[in-house]
Amino acid sequence: MLLLTDRLILRAPKPEDFPAFKAYFMSERAGFTGGTPDPILAWHRFCMTLGHRIMRGYGVHTIVERATGLPIGAAGPFFPEGWPEPEIAWQIWSASCEGKGYAHEAALAARSHAVATLGWLRPASLIAPQNHRSLALAHRLGCQHERDFVHPHFGALEIWRHPLP
Repeated sequence: MLLLTDRLILRAPKPEDFPAFKAYFMSERAGFTGGTPDPILAWHRFCMTLGHRIMRGYGVHTIVERATGLPIGAAGPFFPEGWPEPEIAWQIWSASCEGKGYAHEAALAARSHAVATLGWLRPASLIAPQNHRSLALAHRLGCQHERDFVHPHFGALEIWRHPLP
């Protein structure tokens, strides 16, 4: 299933997205999303993203910039083992694409999809308290901090509740 916005295409992840994901995952920019400078762990995480769709029947979409056709991030419904509930997740893989409103555009489309297609009434997003860019986006999306959560691998996270549709 494709989700289209003015500037983006959100589609299922493909194996050819791995190089862009790997570059992000191995960079300091991925510190809040479990990134590490380890190519083996990047491979495992990307394969988990692909397998998530098989296990759950849904998953994050690769964000493709319409103007270039390049994969620049991921956004969508996400519920890996150990999460307290499903969430709307987002990542911008390309530093050159930050600050352009792409994450906002993709998160809105992903949230609408989760509500309309998956029946989620009040989606959440889990955000590391030090991830100021994601916290700013949560505010822009109209989310409210609901509670804190400690994940055994990711540590302290905040659960931000999206507004009613």
